[in-house]
Amino acid sequence: MTPTPSSPAPGSALPLAGRLRTLVVPGIAASIALAILVVLGTWQLSRLAWKNGLVAQVEQRTRAPAIPLPSRDAWPRMSPARDDYRRVTVTGRFRHDAEAYLYHVAGDSRQADATRPRGQGFFVLTPLVTADGDTVIVNRGFVPTDRRDPATRAAGQVDGVVSVTGLIRYPEERGALAAPDDPARRTFYTRDLAGIGRTLGLEAAATAPFSLDADATPVPGGLPVGGETRLVFTNRHFEYALTWFGLALTLVGVFGAYAFQRLRGR
Repeated sequence: MTPTPSSPAPGSALPLAGRLRTLVVPGIAASIALAILVVLGTWQLSRLAWKNGLVAQVEQRTRAPAIPLPSRDAWPRMSPARDDYRRVTVTGRFRHDAEAYLYHVAGDSRQADATRPRGQGFFVLTPLVTADGDTVIVNRGFVPTDRRDPATRAAGQVDGVVSVTGLIRYPEERGALAAPDDPARRTFYTRDLAGIGRTLGLEAAATAPFSLDADATPVPGGLPVGGETRLVFTNRHFEYALTWFGLALTLVGVFGAYAFQRLRGR
C-alpha cells in the first residue's frame, strides 16, 4: 500500500517572498491601528499638560487677594483665559425680584464633607447693581429643592448695600445631555448668562459678561450657602495616555509574533 503524503503546513511551501507578501495587508492594518493609538496617547499627554496648567492657574487665582470688580469699560478687555476664577469684591444692591435658579447637585462622593450641602437643589442667581449702574449676576450659593421659594428663606434676602467677594465665572457651553431651560420659571440647567439676562430683563450693555460665585461668607438664616464653586478637577489623562501607549506596545508585540510565525512558514 502506498502511504498518503501529509498535507504541508499552510505557507510552508511558499518561498520567502511569498510569505512576505502575505504580511502586506495585515501590516498596513496594524500600522494604521498603531498610528491611531500613538496619536491618542500623545493627545492625552497634551490634555494632561493643559489640565495641570489649569489646576495651577485656578489655585493661584483663588488664593490671591481679592481685587475690586473691574468697571464696565474694562469688560471688553477681559476674557476667560485671563480672568476666569479671579477673586474680586463688588459692592451694590441685590435685585431679589429678579432672582433666577441654576440646577445643581451639591456634594462630591469622592470628598464627602458633612459641613457642606448635599443633594439636588439650585444655585440662586441674583443681579447685583453697583452705584455706577453696572450689573453683575451673583451666584449667591446653593439652596435645596424645598427651599427654592424665597419665602422659605426670607432672612437671607438681604436689603440695602452689601459687599460680595467671590470668583469670576464665565458662561459654560451647553452639554449635549443638558435639560432644556425653563425661562417661564426662571430655571436654568446651563450657565448661559446671556439667556439668563434676557429672561430677567437685564440691559445687556450694562450687565457683565461673567457671573460672580459668592464665597462662603455666612448669609442671615443660613441660605443660600456660598462657596460651592467646584475647584477640584478630574485629571486622569496620564492614566489614559498609559492605556493607549500600552495598547500600542501590545499591538507591536502581537504583530511581531504573528509575522515571525508566518515567515517561518507556520
